[in-house]
Amino acid sequence: MSGPSETRLRILTLNCWGLKYVSKQRSERIAAIASALAASDYDIITLQEVWVFNDYEHIRAAVSKRLPYAKYFYSGALGAGLVTLSRFPIVASTIHPYSLNGSPIDVLGGDWFVGKAAASVLVAHPILGQVQVFNTHLYAKGADGGPEHERAHRLVNAWEMAKLARQAAEMGRYVLAAGDFNSIPDALPMSIIREHAGLGDAWCATHPDVPPPAGTPSPVDAIALYGVTCDSPLNTYSAGKPLDAAARRMQGKRLDYVLYRAPSSPPASARTPALACVESRVVFTGVVPGTQFSYSDHFGLEATFSIALPHGGDVTDPAETYIPAPARPRTPSFVLPSVPNPQPVPSRYLSPASVTAMLQSLTTCYRHALSRARFQLMVFTGALIVLVFFLAISVWIPFWFSPVFVLLTIVLSWLATTMLYVGFVYGRWEVNALMNVIEELEIYRDNLAEQQGEGIGRS
Repeated sequence: MSGPSETRLRILTLNCWGLKYVSKQRSERIAAIASALAASDYDIITLQEVWVFNDYEHIRAAVSKRLPYAKYFYSGALGAGLVTLSRFPIVASTIHPYSLNGSPIDVLGGDWFVGKAAASVLVAHPILGQVQVFNTHLYAKGADGGPEHERAHRLVNAWEMAKLARQAAEMGRYVLAAGDFNSIPDALPMSIIREHAGLGDAWCATHPDVPPPAGTPSPVDAIALYGVTCDSPLNTYSAGKPLDAAARRMQGKRLDYVLYRAPSSPPASARTPALACVESRVVFTGVVPGTQFSYSDHFGLEATFSIALPHGGDVTDPAETYIPAPARPRTPSFVLPSVPNPQPVPSRYLSPASVTAMLQSLTTCYRHALSRARFQLMVFTGALIVLVFFLAISVWIPFWFSPVFVLLTIVLSWLATTMLYVGFVYGRWEVNALMNVIEELEIYRDNLAEQQGEGIGRS
């Protein structure tokens, strides 16, 4: 029988801003984060932007007594930067690199090189059974008011993340999804994730009656009441930097989330334990002790959940509960048995407005991708023609002009090769990925319209 502490679940998510050579005071901050986590009582921790493996090892060693299980995820050329730490055994793990992550030519943005992804571990909880914990960091560029072709990549991320979370719940698992979603709460990517995956927002669950601010809130209220985790004037790395209108209006942005849901019903039943968020708050808001800088350019977010039976009873007694995906499955293949469903719960669907808005954004991005690829291939053709011309006249080039000629030839060769790569290889990659999602959504929209029509006919 599980102890009383197992009826409570505490999770933390934190973007650590750990890019080597770029992030300021990285070593000192990682050491301070590791020390703070070692003194905490979290059951699960999801970290983003831990791109240096030695930093991961430092953090893992610091928390190993409390959180003995850990997973560092690999993706892209530079690594996903995602780390999940758990008090409960990790029985499986996987990573799903998002099909669109910006462009390889956007070196400063860097999203394409790190392979933004939805990483997940399957943990064995003594009461809940299988809990699938997603850790993600969505595409960053463009923000919520940026160009449509940049925001569309984040929409693709959100759609793929929502499908994974929904699938996990339909397999009878509890779902936790945490990380840096690079989207404010009312942005379309968050609507897609909440609606399609049926995920609850821990912050909204514990702050249900907070009215919208009459004006610009104070920085302290922005954190305590509205869950701001990024671009706060109280963060030493964002204080004084240029901010967009949304960040100025709210004294920062809420970009970091802890989302959750119970298994789908069926296979869940009335005896399946309920997961309820009872507290959430923004943490790591101060400066590193003994310094004048913050722990990261993001604040952290923690959430505490209670585990109880919907109609009362002893949730720790296996005889009173039904766990659709037990920690120790009945068969090695994790096959789920069919169970009666005395209280059916309707499936969650994307609203028609969300589907339409997403299709419009993706279609705009598709047209932009085609136009950009054609332009890049035109540049390739032009550079190739000029390069052939240069080679043809090379025998008449004066000796004193040779170094400049060689340099121009190298630059033209690089330009032609790069434009061929991004115009053809990446251009087709982006167009095909967009078309896949567009067609998925069109099928989804048509099926949704058909189901709604049948519902109206039956009524």
